[in-house]
Amino acid sequence: MDNQLTSYPRSRIVLFLVLAILGAAADLWTKAVIFSERGLPGMSPPYWLIDEIFGIQTAVNIGAVFGLGAGKGTFFAIFSIVAGIGIVVWLFKFGAAASLWLTWALGMISGGILGNLYDRLGMWWQAGYPVEWKSGVRDWILFRIEGFPMLDPWPNFNIADSLLVVGAGMLMIQSFWLAKEPEPATDSYSNNNKDNDG
Repeated sequence: MDNQLTSYPRSRIVLFLVLAILGAAADLWTKAVIFSERGLPGMSPPYWLIDEIFGIQTAVNIGAVFGLGAGKGTFFAIFSIVAGIGIVVWLFKFGAAASLWLTWALGMISGGILGNLYDRLGMWWQAGYPVEWKSGVRDWILFRIEGFPMLDPWPNFNIADSLLVVGAGMLMIQSFWLAKEPEPATDSYSNNNKDNDG
């Protein structure tokens, strides 16, 4: 039983670590570069890569998705730590790493968790910044479609958020379309009936 729970290729550990570390590194590097070049929120106008649709604008999210839960940064940091531990246990204790798809999904989610957790713990914050930013997450990707509800504009986001969304989407695909079909009933029940009939 224990062997079944932990049976997965050892290369999955490497894949998971690479995805988590590179994902977090890409997120933190882009945040540092963009905030260094464009300044703190409000210091520079949006820089449009695709005019009025896709661009760069620094922002600090002191809540969670869509700014919900503003001021609850410590709670979100604790939740992120617990979720990260849960992912590692699920993958390598209970054998989810046997699935390459799940390893990719959870590796990306872990990269996103680590990137935003760095910000939640105030490791980017400096003296002189607004106190409420201490547990806030740096965002910089700006997307909008004029006239569309919720997309005019979409709340600013970052690489970590993108990793979280893609990873969560992969988990949904796994749940609805890639999950294994239920295994047929074992022969033990029919064999017992045969014995009883005899």
